[in-house]
Amino acid sequence: MKANSLHGATVVITGASSGIGRATALTFARQGATLVLAARRAEVLAEVAAECERLGARAHAVPTDVTDATAVQRLAERALAAGNGRIAVWVNNAGSGAIGRFEEVPLVAHEQVLRLNLLGYLYGAHAVLPHFRRQGRGILINVISLGSWVPEPYTASYSASKYGLRGLMDTLRAELSKAPHIHVCDVHPAYIDTPGFQHGANYTGRVVKPAPPVFPAQKVADTILAVAQRPRPTTMVGWPATLLRWSYTFAPSVVNRMERRLFDTYFQQAETAPVSENSLFTPHPVPHGTGISGGWRKPTTPRNGQWIGAALAAGLAAAGLVAWQRKTR
Repeated sequence: MKANSLHGATVVITGASSGIGRATALTFARQGATLVLAARRAEVLAEVAAECERLGARAHAVPTDVTDATAVQRLAERALAAGNGRIAVWVNNAGSGAIGRFEEVPLVAHEQVLRLNLLGYLYGAHAVLPHFRRQGRGILINVISLGSWVPEPYTASYSASKYGLRGLMDTLRAELSKAPHIHVCDVHPAYIDTPGFQHGANYTGRVVKPAPPVFPAQKVADTILAVAQRPRPTTMVGWPATLLRWSYTFAPSVVNRMERRLFDTYFQQAETAPVSENSLFTPHPVPHGTGISGGWRKPTTPRNGQWIGAALAAGLAAAGLVAWQRKTR
């Protein structure tokens, strides 16, 4: 696809009320796309749509809970109506998590994470792929995570959902291998500065923060745009994503041990915080967590944080290389 071909194209974005979704909506608006924006909070969604229209795009706010398959089908119907019967790009992005020791996280929270992150994407794919087949073309973009390649302690259902998504999308790519103009594309960000940590449930009793280095949400939005213009199956966002992915491939037990120690050390030192479901089940009231940024990229901390992240990634990469060399001898 050419860079200008998104002008007037119908683009659906779920989770568009904040973070990566909101940044992506504005990025596609600057390309002149016709946007169909989905999220649970109608008021915030209307604000995002209005902001997109000020940038010169047509935008439609469609309040949608992606855990409801019928609601996702209605979203596809609204997108078809907005696009004169065609959808060019569908971005699966809505999701959340629950952090805490596996058995201390309530089963209902684990189930909700799986519904949001795995079934929500499945519902999106199931709603749009028949139209892509009818059109003979279309691009399904899934914002997944580094967590689909490297599991993290205390994020069991989140990791399960992300690993499941990778398997789901690999399967769809195989099924669509005879449809060269229908693309299933996965984007895997490292830690990103969004309100996601404020939205996800926290059962640790400690303040939870993303591990540095933390990248801006706009970096992911720009990647999604680039993938929509030139589709490719897998794209990592942020250099730690690639390093940690391959470290885990070659030395999974080493990475697991190091991550557990790092997490345990962090939780011993972190400030206390109340156990909270946050917006896992019910959206936060406006204006909480409506921005693109979560406030994690503070000017006073990046330099030290970058060095910590670099040291961790380099250490894990070295461990992976040593393990790989031992296996090949």
